[in-house]
Amino acid sequence: MADIEDGHYNNSHRAFVQAFMARSVLTFDQAKPILAHIQSVHDGRETLPGDVTEADFNAYITTANNALSPYDYEIRSTFSQHDRTRIYALVNTTSDPATQLATLHTADEIAFLKRVLDAMFETNNTTLREVMAVTSMQALQLHKNPSVGQTQNGGATQGSTGPGLTMSQAEKMLKDLVEEGWFELSKKGYYSLTPRALIELRGWLLQTYNEPDDEDEGEQEQRVDRIKLCQACKEIVTIVGHVRSNVTCWDLTDNYRANVAPTANVRVDYTTSALETFSG
Repeated sequence: MADIEDGHYNNSHRAFVQAFMARSVLTFDQAKPILAHIQSVHDGRETLPGDVTEADFNAYITTANNALSPYDYEIRSTFSQHDRTRIYALVNTTSDPATQLATLHTADEIAFLKRVLDAMFETNNTTLREVMAVTSMQALQLHKNPSVGQTQNGGATQGSTGPGLTMSQAEKMLKDLVEEGWFELSKKGYYSLTPRALIELRGWLLQTYNEPDDEDEGEQEQRVDRIKLCQACKEIVTIVGHVRSNVTCWDLTDNYRANVAPTANVRVDYTTSALETFSG
């Protein structure tokens, strides 16, 4: 394929970035016909999807990222925790929920989202309950803003001082977050962050829910990291497996959350990837 090795940002790369802007995420297989069409127009001769290699795809990403970097945008990737497919997304590298959603949602809606995230990564993410997701009912119960000076976790009220949302408004907000690619809804009714959200909010999640290193502490206290990273691929892990169950992690998405997590002290091996089979 012509002109992909020289690193020169041209109209084909602009079309490539536009394809990412029009979609929440892309896999390599999904990108192949898009790149084939772009290259066919750019070169003036037909390029078939089968002619597009992963090296071609990576070369486009590298060139696009070099051009996007000054604007705090980047094409990043992560692994699907369900089938280990690598997923790519165009993200804001200085992202947090407020800046991402401010143009589409009200302050009360963003405050509701923050309360749902707190429920995912604090309330439903303890030694006995590493769920990192919420049911529809749990999320809807957070529709009101907490009283002044109070939150569900004892922190300061953030984002809004109004009454919050009605139940119907909160339900619509959850649907909107799914449609916008931030939340995914499992078959058993659990809301969790999508791969794209984990990519875009990675830095904010780590800063918000993990304790910083405190070198001034005289006594070494146990650090609390609510956002877990796979030690192999260094990606955020939100689907965990029962260590001695002979079950693959993606099978535990709902069964673990509904049955194991609420009642058992489950040991989790974060050294393995999400597709790894845990066995005794």
